[in-house]
Amino acid sequence: MQTFLLFQFTVPWIIATVILVLMIAATVVLFFLGKKMQKKQAEQDAYLAANKQTVSMLVIDKKKVKFKDAGFPQSVIDQAPKMSRGMKVPVVKAKIGPQIMTFIADEKIFDSIPVKKEVKAIISGMYIQGVKNLHGKVELPPPKKKNIFQKAVDKLQEKAGAKPLK
Repeated sequence: MQTFLLFQFTVPWIIATVILVLMIAATVVLFFLGKKMQKKQAEQDAYLAANKQTVSMLVIDKKKVKFKDAGFPQSVIDQAPKMSRGMKVPVVKAKIGPQIMTFIADEKIFDSIPVKKEVKAIISGMYIQGVKNLHGKVELPPPKKKNIFQKAVDKLQEKAGAKPLK
């Protein structure tokens, strides 16, 4: 009887200890993977900064398509990681001088690139990092509509005397 009670109380503690050890191990592994990824990202940013140049281009088209369907050369598709080949990327078709090229745009600036307009862009290889000068009239994207939750939050903040969120 005593061994049964002892067994009954120790099993949950053993299971909890094993789960705790696994969680700690996963946290340590993710920490070191994160540090490794940060170093890799810093190297890539330094490489992009070293190779950037400003060019004038006429933007023909922009859209988000799967990487393998974007119209890049086969050598570029082969160099890309297998997981990223199926991801949607922001693609810009532009004319630089007499040549039409396909570029990958940065997610942050993709919406600000105007179509059928001439722009001065900061590029590094086939990656558009930024848009400097826009020729012609700049069209801002339409403001996003607020959902019911955001409207309720704005009303509550207005009653409290705080500025509404944008």
